[in-house]
Amino acid sequence: MTGNSLEIGAILMGLAGGLAIFLYGMELLTNALKASTGRRLKTLLARMTTDRFKGVMSGALVTAIIQSSSVTTVLVVGFVSAGLMHLQQAIPIIMGASIGTTITAQIIAFKITHFALLIIAGGFAMQFFSRNEITQRTGTMIFGFGMIFFGMGLMGDATSPLRDYPPFIQFLQEMEHPLYGILASAAFTAIVQSSSATTGIIIVLATQGLITLDQGIALVFGANIGTCVTALLAAIGKSREALRVAMVHITFNTLGVLAWFWFIPEFATLIHSISPVHPELAGVDRLAAETPRQIANAHTLFNVGNTLLFIGFTAWFAKLVTWMIPVTREEKLHRVTSKYLDKSLLDTPSLALDRVRMEIGRMAERVLPMLRQGVHLAMDGNARELPEISRMDSEVGMLHGPILDYLHELAKGDLRSDEAELLHHYLTISSYYENIGDNLKLHLIHVGRKRLQEELIMGEKTRKLFEELVDEIFHLLEEATQAVTRMEKKPARRVLKAKSRINQLSADIERHIVHRMTAEAPMRGLTYQTETELLEALKRVYYLTKRIGKEVLMMEFGAQKEKQAT
Repeated sequence: MTGNSLEIGAILMGLAGGLAIFLYGMELLTNALKASTGRRLKTLLARMTTDRFKGVMSGALVTAIIQSSSVTTVLVVGFVSAGLMHLQQAIPIIMGASIGTTITAQIIAFKITHFALLIIAGGFAMQFFSRNEITQRTGTMIFGFGMIFFGMGLMGDATSPLRDYPPFIQFLQEMEHPLYGILASAAFTAIVQSSSATTGIIIVLATQGLITLDQGIALVFGANIGTCVTALLAAIGKSREALRVAMVHITFNTLGVLAWFWFIPEFATLIHSISPVHPELAGVDRLAAETPRQIANAHTLFNVGNTLLFIGFTAWFAKLVTWMIPVTREEKLHRVTSKYLDKSLLDTPSLALDRVRMEIGRMAERVLPMLRQGVHLAMDGNARELPEISRMDSEVGMLHGPILDYLHELAKGDLRSDEAELLHHYLTISSYYENIGDNLKLHLIHVGRKRLQEELIMGEKTRKLFEELVDEIFHLLEEATQAVTRMEKKPARRVLKAKSRINQLSADIERHIVHRMTAEAPMRGLTYQTETELLEALKRVYYLTKRIGKEVLMMEFGAQKEKQAT
């Protein structure tokens, strides 16, 4: 570089390459964390929605661990679409996700880029030399972590010449108005679809002393708006509920920026007062030493402040986005809501438990046709009809979620030992029905799609054997449901006694499809795999039906029947 000239190509190449490595490291880290903790975090999100503050904590914790607010939002979209939580319950989780994502900025602000290659080498060694899956996954996390800082180091080296480049300094001075910074940062984040990448670049610029805290705050604000594009893109083509969740994300972040926009100088003063200072330095060096941590703190305080500001307005947010994306007539027709769960009865546990039993009966009313119709669609349905299985399972989930919430509220009260035991049985039984629906959706859709893709044909005898097994399991599921809803143990005993009959029918199918493997017919291997998967799915349905019967046999109905008689 001489005078006012600069090798723009080298800077752009360093920035692009560093950003690519940074994003690759983030992806490795996020994927490894999801693989390690995804199932447990999903359960955590589903359970911690009993009040708004738990929702915020769960959203922040999950996002901090998996380093991706987009993944958290996708999980929430799935829960809302399945009816496991309603929109108002999802809003605190989205607010918490905004807090959790600030952990990335805090980590990035630590100046450990000099040790990036050592971290990469350690992570690679754990992957390469260990045969233990957990150790390999941990190595992938460490490797991705090192790549993040290595990419930052490359971006920092690429931008360091800009410290002495007058045109760039003049450009930054002309960008003093925060609106320009917000718009530029929002646009860049929308393009790369990663607020972490934008935050990384902001902190790299701060490390070089190229931006002030006020400019950094404006850029952080823009990144918070731009990251909403990822959620919006993820919702395209999905349900209107998914679109509403994305709109909550956009509205929350945009209103937050509008609320703080007019107070950026005062906000910067506050951040100065709570962040480390280096009075021994001066000029650009002091700016480079202090600003990265200040920007990270501003990012965290901004999102925590937004959550505290808006946490009391979750119902208002839900109404606003529902007004923006109104409920259609088709949604109203397909939306299933609880019918018997009366909250006024929570103070009378015996009556409340009776209502739970009746609501479980409504769940069963949707699981039963799902069994018979679902198997029919798997064997004969076309590509347009298969999603009907998923819709039926969604209805089961829409009833299961409120039952869980109602039982949770009931458990907080003063229950007798027999009432507490009955509550546990109903909780378990409702989960068994929900598992039957999930099992059927997962396997029947897969069987149907494989049949259509590979143009597989099921023989008449095979079809007849399967229909016989389905009829038997359907009848037993009806018996189990009768045992629950009518509080009768005889049907439950009949369900358990049918085990030998189900085993015989299953064995007949197994012998037949194994024998068919030797037939001179195309794609017998794929057909065998598909038929085996269908059989295993049906055996699983009977296993869960049998578990429902066993729960009924352990229940004490006497006291409750006496109350009903009076």
